[in-house]
Amino acid sequence: LAEPMIIFIRDQIAMGAIGPKRHERFLPYLLSLFFFIFFNNLMGLFPFFPGGANVTGDIAVTFVLAMFTFFTMQLFGNKAYWRHIFNTPGIPFWLKLPFPLMPIIELVGIIIKPFVLMIRLFANITAGHMIILGFVSVIFVMGKVSTTMGFGMAPLSVLFLIFMSFLEILVAFIQAYVFTYFSAL
Repeated sequence: LAEPMIIFIRDQIAMGAIGPKRHERFLPYLLSLFFFIFFNNLMGLFPFFPGGANVTGDIAVTFVLAMFTFFTMQLFGNKAYWRHIFNTPGIPFWLKLPFPLMPIIELVGIIIKPFVLMIRLFANITAGHMIILGFVSVIFVMGKVSTTMGFGMAPLSVLFLIFMSFLEILVAFIQAYVFTYFSAL
């Protein structure tokens, strides 16, 4: 069951973003990252044990994942990576020397990339859970206004709740893919 996803991550993410010669070094990290995010996103959709905990909807967890990616980038960056940061090829000389504008922009980009990874994962997972919570609470809010309105709104709310739950399964995969892909880049 996991083999097609492992091959997909190896061929499409690792080889595509890192390259065919260096991808094997980072493949265990990328696989761990993908499956950690994917399974925790799925476990957050089940309201009973062992699920029910929205782990990737916690900013601290996404911060740690982003810091793992940040330190991996900094520790394993090769000469070309650092040369690109401090001497960006194809940029006019006047943007580099009197005031080093491009190196400053590149250094700010180093910090922004993991921050964006963190916020993207946190916000997307939290938003889906908030929408589901909103559909459930509509039943109780309308029931407080009138019992008839509560029973009348319940079927519509449950239909939207089921739709959003299936959409959350898709988002679980997409967010694991996006975080892994951008970490590989």
